[in-house]
Amino acid sequence: MLTTDSLQRIDREVAKYPPEQKKSAVMSALIIAQDEKGWLSTELMDYVAQYLGMPPVAVYEVATFYTMYNLKPVGRHKLTVCTCLPCGLQGSLAAADHLREKLGIGFNETTPDGRFTLKEGECMGACAMAPVVLVNNKKMHDYMSNEKLDKLLESLK
Repeated sequence: MLTTDSLQRIDREVAKYPPEQKKSAVMSALIIAQDEKGWLSTELMDYVAQYLGMPPVAVYEVATFYTMYNLKPVGRHKLTVCTCLPCGLQGSLAAADHLREKLGIGFNETTPDGRFTLKEGECMGACAMAPVVLVNNKKMHDYMSNEKLDKLLESLK
């Protein structure tokens, strides 16, 4: 279900823990699986659980707790805007409104062309640099004015 390359990456993560604790690599394994497939289907989570020797429900608990995991297909670019109170007071709610208007979608929706999914995030630990937008769980953009948001969207097309 996963490529040899992905399995080797998971094995490198597993090797960081004592053999009897290989399930400790579950978060990394889920990210690697998601990077390959784009999202985590039940079958893919079951595969990760089997590979790590843990009950599927334990994998589901991790995948459903953290917002970085995609439990359904998302656009090519997942944009997560921190909307917690400190960021909201520094403009993130207005930034989210701007993105919703520019993209024509709401939170947890994907543009019809499949390019963008907009997500609402909780604290990203960057309140002093708000508004912040996390792209595909990998790269954070800070101090996002409407102009910077427009440039970001253009660069991702």
